[in-house]
Amino acid sequence: MSADQTTSDTADFGFRDVPRAEKASMVRQVFDSVAPKYDIMNDLMSLGVHRLWKRIFVNAIAAGPNETLLDLAAGTGDIAFLAKERGAGRVILSDINHAMLNVGQGRALERGLAAGLTYVCADAERLPLPDRSVEKVSMAFGLRNCTNKDAVLREVRRVLRPGGRFHCLEFSNLEIAALKPLYDAWSFKALPAIGQRIAGDSESYQYLAESIRMFPDQATLAGMMEDAGLERVAHRNLSGGIVAIHTGWRL
Repeated sequence: MSADQTTSDTADFGFRDVPRAEKASMVRQVFDSVAPKYDIMNDLMSLGVHRLWKRIFVNAIAAGPNETLLDLAAGTGDIAFLAKERGAGRVILSDINHAMLNVGQGRALERGLAAGLTYVCADAERLPLPDRSVEKVSMAFGLRNCTNKDAVLREVRRVLRPGGRFHCLEFSNLEIAALKPLYDAWSFKALPAIGQRIAGDSESYQYLAESIRMFPDQATLAGMMEDAGLERVAHRNLSGGIVAIHTGWRL
């Protein structure tokens, strides 16, 4: 049984336990704060490698012109824009955070990619979409911020059509032991300092680093996906397991 399946009244917010009912609003405040500098911070935090991870991820999704892709935790639109450029038909960008979606809408207009994009401000635990309504669901770097990850995975399965596939790109468990001290130093010392210098906010980036460490490892997440009813679950490590792509089908 995963942590989300317990009846605990608390949830992890980084390394802290907070009242479960308050986590979503606390996460929303974090992303309200980081939204204006989110894209440049992603480049700095990952040394630009997040762009490669996202290209690999979108190539794996392979959404076609006659398919609808639901992109959860869509943020400022990176995944949606890449998917459209690679031939996706309709893309629904869903995020709990208005500020992030607003940044994404502005970017879409600047890049001439507004056609075929729909924006939905919603909690991924309670999606305002019909059952069996989309062919593909993606979620990049968002599942770890959800309070009830099991509920999100059940919603993913609910909205997928039979034969549809879920793709999740998320920070995971680094499997190269020799790199862990360097990775920890970068996460807990460099990132908050960069966040303070660039975005004027060290606490949000401290939370983001902590949330990565609290997220289930590859095997645990695979089990959660299977418990939610997804089948043929698999994962692929990138950069030694710093991130992983998890996939599962609704059959």
